[in-house]
Amino acid sequence: MSKRCAWVTKEPLYIEYHDKEWGVPVYDDRLLFEMLCLEGAQAGLSWWTILQKRENYRKAFDDFEAEKIVDYTDEKLQSLLEDKGIVRNKLKIKSVVTNAEAFLRMKEEYGSFSNYIWGFVDHQPVVNWWKTAKEVPVSNAISDKMSKQLKKDGFKFVGSTICYSYMQAVGMVNDHTLECFCHPSYMRTLS
Repeated sequence: MSKRCAWVTKEPLYIEYHDKEWGVPVYDDRLLFEMLCLEGAQAGLSWWTILQKRENYRKAFDDFEAEKIVDYTDEKLQSLLEDKGIVRNKLKIKSVVTNAEAFLRMKEEYGSFSNYIWGFVDHQPVVNWWKTAKEVPVSNAISDKMSKQLKKDGFKFVGSTICYSYMQAVGMVNDHTLECFCHPSYMRTLS
């Protein structure tokens, strides 16, 4: 059996996320926005908690269509606070609306959100060569810069650690360890 990164549990949902999503470059604006919101929701919690609630989040937040989210009423926000399928944190819920507004501004300014966000890594995934999970950082100079700029551009729940997690999730950074079959070097040894 192929080896995976050490952080992956035996939960099928976690395995699927690791094998098919984590570290895979994403350029779709809607999915990039979704992942930014989910990473923000994770603040202070585990990714496993959010991953299990992901489908609930999609339903609750209109499949992360920013154009709909910016028009949320106080009644809609109140209903989200009562939704047991998501993390019911007022600041995190409100941040999705704030982030939708900022997302649409950046989309307009850069032609797409993808152009904006991928600019932080010069539009190329950064492939790291970590031997063990202990070597993988929780932030770096790029995530520091991204966090600072996102905050300046009006985004919330975008600290450097959240930004680094986001970069890993959407494939801007490939932090699969060398022994993991998802690391590019593993694929080269098979050819």
